[in-house]
Amino acid sequence: MCLLPFGANAQDTVDPQDAIDPLEPRSTEGLTLDDFLWIARPIIVFADTPADPRFIEQLELLAERPDALLERDVVILYDTDPAARSEIRTALRPRGFSIVVLAKDGTVGLRRPALRDVREIVRAIDNFQLRQEELRQGR
Repeated sequence: MCLLPFGANAQDTVDPQDAIDPLEPRSTEGLTLDDFLWIARPIIVFADTPADPRFIEQLELLAERPDALLERDVVILYDTDPAARSEIRTALRPRGFSIVVLAKDGTVGLRRPALRDVREIVRAIDNFQLRQEELRQGR
């Protein structure tokens, strides 16, 4: 799965070079939760600083099994600057380190203040109602 650049519509002509790698972690700065609505399942990793060892380890854990995440239409976001008050941080109100996984309908499916490996995240996603429907329809 490759996503269109944020702000682009499906009918827009987009250079393939501009497509976004969904598993390349990117900052929440300038993004909203609506950017992903019905398109992807964001995994957002929050920390108070990019030097937080849990933040670094969580990104490493997510990178270990990219195929399982791609199969579930995941995008990886991070926010390590509480002072910037990104729209996503404001909406989800994390405290310190946390990981939040959203369903495609924008609801919070998983919120934990500790590290999670891909196996645990995938198991949670597979229990989301929309994911269950996708599996039943063979998608």
